[in-house]
Amino acid sequence: MDRVPAGNELGFRVAFTGYSGHVRIEPESPVEVERPSNRLDGLPDLILPPAFPEETPETIRGYIKEKFLLPRLDEDLFTPQNAGKQWDFDWFDRAKVELEPSKPRSVVIPSWEMPFRRKKGKGGRWEPESVEVDVSQLTIEGEDLSAMPRIVEPSKDFVRGSVNNRPFRPGGLDENGSLGKTLPDGACNGEWALEVLRGSQPQVLPPGFKSGLDLGQLEAHPYRWDIGEETSIKKETEHVKMSELSVQFDDLFKKAWEDDVLKFVDDGADTESKPAEESGQIIIEEELHAVDDVSIKESTMLDEILSVKAESTPNDGDKSSGGQQPKEGWALRHGTEEIAERFNELVPDMALSFPFELDPFQKEAIFYLERGDSVFVAAHTSAGKTVVAEYAFALASKHCTRAVYTAPIKTISNQKYRDFCGKFDVGLLTGDISLRPEASCLIMTTEILRSMLYRGADIIRDIEWVIFDEVHYVNDVERGVVWEEVIIMLPRHINFVLLSATVPNTIEFADWIGRTKQKQIRVTGTTKRPVPLEHVLFYSGELYKICENEKIIPQGIKAAKDVYKKKNSATATGPGSHMGSSAATERSRNQRHENTSQAKQKKHSGSMNVGNFRAQNSGNNNWGSRRAEANIWLTLINKLSKNSLLPVVIFCFSKNRCDKSADNLTGTDLTTSSEKSEIRVFCDKAFSRLKGSDRNLPQIVRVQSLLRRGIGVHHAGLLPIVKEIVEMLFCRGVVKILFSTETFAMGVNAPARTVVFDSLRKFDGKEFRQLLPGEYTQMAGRAGRRGLDKIGTVAIMCRDELPEENDLKNVIVGSATRLESQFRLTYIMILHLLRVEELKVEDMLKRSFAEFHAQKKLPEKQQLLMRKLAQPTKVVECIKGEPAIEDYFEMYAEAETYGRMVTEAIMLSPASKQFLTIGRVVVVKSPSDQDHLLGVIVKPPSDNYKYLVLMLTPESPEISPSKSVDKNTNDFHVLVPKSKRGLDDEYYSSSTSRKGSGVVNITLPHYGSASGASYVVREVENKEFISICNCKIKVDQVRLLEDVSAGAYSFTVQKLLALKSDGNRYPPALDPMKDLKLRDVEVVEAYYKWTNLMHKMAQNKCHGCTKLTENLKLARELNKHKEEVNALKFQMSDEALQQMPDFQGRIDVLKEIGCIDADLVVQIKGRVACEMNSGEELICTECLFENQLSDLEPEEAVAIMSAFVFQQKNTSEPSLTPKLAEAKQRLYDTAIRLGELQAKFKLAVDPQEYAHENLKFGLVRVVYEWAKGTPFADICELTDVPEGMIVRTIVRLDETCREFRNAAAIMGNSALHKKMEIASNAIKRDIVFAASLYITGV
Repeated sequence: MDRVPAGNELGFRVAFTGYSGHVRIEPESPVEVERPSNRLDGLPDLILPPAFPEETPETIRGYIKEKFLLPRLDEDLFTPQNAGKQWDFDWFDRAKVELEPSKPRSVVIPSWEMPFRRKKGKGGRWEPESVEVDVSQLTIEGEDLSAMPRIVEPSKDFVRGSVNNRPFRPGGLDENGSLGKTLPDGACNGEWALEVLRGSQPQVLPPGFKSGLDLGQLEAHPYRWDIGEETSIKKETEHVKMSELSVQFDDLFKKAWEDDVLKFVDDGADTESKPAEESGQIIIEEELHAVDDVSIKESTMLDEILSVKAESTPNDGDKSSGGQQPKEGWALRHGTEEIAERFNELVPDMALSFPFELDPFQKEAIFYLERGDSVFVAAHTSAGKTVVAEYAFALASKHCTRAVYTAPIKTISNQKYRDFCGKFDVGLLTGDISLRPEASCLIMTTEILRSMLYRGADIIRDIEWVIFDEVHYVNDVERGVVWEEVIIMLPRHINFVLLSATVPNTIEFADWIGRTKQKQIRVTGTTKRPVPLEHVLFYSGELYKICENEKIIPQGIKAAKDVYKKKNSATATGPGSHMGSSAATERSRNQRHENTSQAKQKKHSGSMNVGNFRAQNSGNNNWGSRRAEANIWLTLINKLSKNSLLPVVIFCFSKNRCDKSADNLTGTDLTTSSEKSEIRVFCDKAFSRLKGSDRNLPQIVRVQSLLRRGIGVHHAGLLPIVKEIVEMLFCRGVVKILFSTETFAMGVNAPARTVVFDSLRKFDGKEFRQLLPGEYTQMAGRAGRRGLDKIGTVAIMCRDELPEENDLKNVIVGSATRLESQFRLTYIMILHLLRVEELKVEDMLKRSFAEFHAQKKLPEKQQLLMRKLAQPTKVVECIKGEPAIEDYFEMYAEAETYGRMVTEAIMLSPASKQFLTIGRVVVVKSPSDQDHLLGVIVKPPSDNYKYLVLMLTPESPEISPSKSVDKNTNDFHVLVPKSKRGLDDEYYSSSTSRKGSGVVNITLPHYGSASGASYVVREVENKEFISICNCKIKVDQVRLLEDVSAGAYSFTVQKLLALKSDGNRYPPALDPMKDLKLRDVEVVEAYYKWTNLMHKMAQNKCHGCTKLTENLKLARELNKHKEEVNALKFQMSDEALQQMPDFQGRIDVLKEIGCIDADLVVQIKGRVACEMNSGEELICTECLFENQLSDLEPEEAVAIMSAFVFQQKNTSEPSLTPKLAEAKQRLYDTAIRLGELQAKFKLAVDPQEYAHENLKFGLVRVVYEWAKGTPFADICELTDVPEGMIVRTIVRLDETCREFRNAAAIMGNSALHKKMEIASNAIKRDIVFAASLYITGV
């Protein structure tokens, strides 16, 4: 645009600029400059800008650097308005900030109301009210699910978990610092900064790391710390601390604390603050040592959990939270009458309806389940505890959560799966079976649940209820620890349903669970049996009632005794009858315990081979005893059948006993033709899943023959499919007589009309003993079918003798066995807990049932410790300057310890008696323990074994409290004139020619004084001597004891005083080696230490002080107070745990073999050990890392591995191939080495016993042949082990193969992984892995 002329030569240009066409005016220079002519003159002066600036490499580099590389704050978030005030910090996090309370965060959520309080709105539906709650209350439950950082694992590990997973936080550990990150000492209190400023090396190596940061050599830096206001802060904190502590005390102690202690603290704080205020500012350029915190501040995890807070007063029914003790306790037991009467009103909408009227305890349990409480149900067998479990399943289905039913044995799991299949969505998880794990209701063994918890299975998130059946199984020595582990490890969001037989300490056990999990446990149950029991004795063909309604009937016992006496008197009249009866009795006892070498014949013997059995037992005696035994059983069966008491379960406590008793009933047939047909059809269908050779096994043929006659056998030696057939037929009622071991009462819910005990004694694996009342009650509870029988009958077999009346009373009506802890540490438990930094083994030990009572008393001990720490300390006032009574008391206490040892070892030794003669100088223990007495023996012991000793006493006879004057002496001493003194008194001779009669004419103790010193003559036992001196003095026994000569006493006292001329020292003692001929090094060393201490005490300035007694007493009190405080601190520490020494030893073993390092970090060897659940983890791990299976074929490897899972102790020695024999010896040597290593670290392990208990090679040859494809009938001929034990071992062996396969994957050993797959496939075939009838049906 052309230039526009303006006035006064002011020119300007007008143009449009920008994309919007805005007018722009630009002033021009008043003088027009001529421009050189070029081709750009034709362009306009103003050019519109481009849409985007031109991009160059420099602009792109600058943009990337500005946008992504340079650190800067977000301008939208960090503005001056949003940043607020600027905080002024100085060293050590002392922020000068005006504290302002943060605003509470709250949300509105629907409130929960009990079903009977819900008000129906429009449409008949209940609409919950909305309430405002703090956000922190809602996040407590969520924190439990993933408190330990973890990610969701692959779907294949959803149910079983993985060793790489982190377990969930156990319930009861909320709001506790022990689960936080473990930080180095000094990391939180600023001490690290002080160390760095001084020039010391910083902490740059994290725990478990091999190397850290290299910061070079740091130099010291001057620093200043302003603490001008420290005293006022200290005063305030002391006020707060004292007020918090006093809350825990009673009113009396609280008042005393406020009146005395706080006043003392206030005065001390004021006096200390005045100089600080006057001086203004104090600069300290040295290290400030922090005051040592009271041990209460360093309380452990369980101390905080179990602490009792006075402010905690929750209402009835409210769940406790935050670790506070509920007012009513953790275990609550209320009456069931009100709940039973108003049950329909309290629970109007039941999750599961029942076709029968519920018992009161069932209604109470269901009511609490509806409220979301945990329940403990204790009732007799067949009382209906399963109803509670079913309702928990129904609630889980209703709430779209999961419920887990745990059982102690696999048989119960299979049976419950069949019972619950038609009612709920059920899955089954055992060691070898995994059916429908995605189901909402899961049935599993307790070991499976423990493994899921340790391995952090994600399915745990969905579980709402865990049902523990047969909780009294916690008393089992071998497996009881599993129950405690699971209860401790379960997360907080899971509720408990505990089902148990009646035990006397139900409340105690429930209280332990409640305290451990920090949730209230509702205890309910009943002692009433649904079917009453009567107990009878079967003797001489008759039944004698001895107990009814839990009351002993003496008339029945007396009637049985009368028959017993009459029978014995009748048999005694015949010649030789009594001897024959005794021999028969002995034979019947010996018959119960046969040699194991004949077990092979026993397990196949039956009606089909009775002749062979007879042929092997020559003579008429065994045949006669067998016939007598058969007659007893026939008489019993006929009696029960006549009285309509069938079916019957006969408990025999031996597998062989069950088989032989059933075989004795050769002519008994109790089934009808229709029942025989039913049995035959059922057996044919069940055995049809077996191949031809397995159907003709001797055991199957024999059992089918017994079943057709209504007789069954049930024990661990039977094949699993055979046991299931017997159980199902018995439940159908076609089996009339069942000979069973104790496991039938535990594993099968199959009641009978009558229960018979073959004996009241059993072998428990170690010894023969009487049945416990709890065991008897468990088995007797199978008598009486609910709804069919009005009364159940329990009979006790009596053959030749009657049980003692006291034994009968104890076993029938005695108190049941208490629930006792069987908790013990295992290596796999330690390794699983060490995998996670937040979990500690010490916390597991504290929460065990064994430590329950000790941990329950911690709050009381905590209060007692605070009281003792608050007591004012007394000060020893010394009249000789600086007090030295503490050193003197330490020497005195140490000398007293050595003195007792010396007295027992030296003074009572025969060598010392030859020196304890007349005239021997000795040192006698003082009654006041102030100054030991120097004396001389004036008469050796006589009949009373006491020496008569004259001793110098420190006090004068006038002030002696127990002065005793002889009848021949006066109460006061008069100086007789020299002219009237006797010749004996004036001229005393140390020897006399007159022989004494041995009479003592003084009254003991005899007090007196001579030569300015006091003395006493009294009897002294040799244990009162604390030193035998190496010198003797001449003593006139006749003048001292018979004549009571003052001159003789004066002469003897002078001799003793001469020995004490060198201060307060005693004469040297006899040399223990040269003189006393002692050879025990410990005793001689103790003797020298003791004599040296005596000399040091004599040289101490406190020795002989007039206030020694008072100061010594005060020092004893101060020392006692110190010991009590230290003892309380020890009892509250981890070191006081019962199994802490065992834990330390096992940690040392794990370090030695390389499972963990010095920082307790689990290594790859430890991770492999975590996979070993079926065998001993150390032996299995060493076997893998020593490559002991690498040179073996798959069949040989799995055969050697059978030693880990086989459990029968006494078996025949198998014949092995050279390669298997070498592998066996190699594995046995490894076990011996591990046993010796554990014994080295003070563990109670015998290497030989350790190897024999954990390695049993009885089935190596059998498993080897089975893996090679040998038929089952053929491998049974290779051993005397029952068929059922063989199947059980091979099934468990498959689980071991899976564990070894997982371990090989961790180790990266692909060859071993492939070998274990081949071995597992080789053993999984035919009858061993036949499907359970409970799972597949018949």
